[in-house]
Amino acid sequence: MPATRTDCIFVTGGSGFLGRRLIADLVGDGRPVKALARSERAAQTVRALGAEVVRGDLEDVEAMTAGLRGCSAVIHSAAKVEQWGRWEDFLRDTVQGSKNVVAAARAAGVPRLVHVSTEAVLADGAPIVDADELRPLPARPNGFYPRSKGMAERHVLAANADGLETIVVRPRFIWGKGDSTLLPRLAASARKGWLWFGGGRHQMSTCHVGNVSHGIRLALRQGRGGEVYFLTDGEPVEFRQFIGALIRTQGVDPGERDAPLWMAAALAAAGESIWRLFALKGEPPLTRTALNLFFLEVTVNDAKARRELDYRPVITVEVGLRELREEGGT
Repeated sequence: MPATRTDCIFVTGGSGFLGRRLIADLVGDGRPVKALARSERAAQTVRALGAEVVRGDLEDVEAMTAGLRGCSAVIHSAAKVEQWGRWEDFLRDTVQGSKNVVAAARAAGVPRLVHVSTEAVLADGAPIVDADELRPLPARPNGFYPRSKGMAERHVLAANADGLETIVVRPRFIWGKGDSTLLPRLAASARKGWLWFGGGRHQMSTCHVGNVSHGIRLALRQGRGGEVYFLTDGEPVEFRQFIGALIRTQGVDPGERDAPLWMAAALAAAGESIWRLFALKGEPPLTRTALNLFFLEVTVNDAKARRELDYRPVITVEVGLRELREEGGT
């Protein structure tokens, strides 16, 4: 006998930066939330935010199916987000993990799935300039991360049929209060000696975590099945100005040292070769994927989300930076 459908939302990746904000906002909206948790630490995090814990991981289709029964939608935000690692890990966590979420949603009879993707699916080694959702995915993605996210996205969109509506959102450069991964890494790099490769005067799109959450919740309600939506903070910003301001919220001055772009390309190629050759742990100081997404222009157009979802950023860049300064005491 099928479970009675409620307005409960099932979230994967709930203990992550975006997932925590999603759960808090959904609970704030009055929505019951279930969150997948593969460890006790993750369980404690999502429980404290007001979500019901579903123990399991993306490999456990049975656990996800049981947790999804009775839910009205699933937001899939879990993936391997590192830009370096073994292909087998990207394949398992990002590609097969997304396939498993789709399979569990179908088995549980959940009618709607929002998949959190990324602008990185367009990365091919060249600048990404004012891209919209009609731009095709590249034949040769620039790294395992873009490749795996593109594969996952294709599968999710192909699953839009037979009672399951699937929607993809692509936020660009998620940032904001509560970031315990990217921002600390930027600050640590600046402490060691930051270089503005290529001068850093190129443009970039950004999307504050609060705006990402807002856009996902809109897509949940009114996104069209089988469609992709970019999410941003609005007009692009200069990379050097924005990243500099972001790093300074942590009490660190990135300085004004420039370096040619060819030096970054050489560093990325050499680092990747050395890490592969000697099977080193961790990741190189710079990868080709990071070079593509950081030190070349990446601007995307969110007009479709504004038109179809009535999306408008709810947090400005200025407010987001002020929150970070207050959080860091600077």
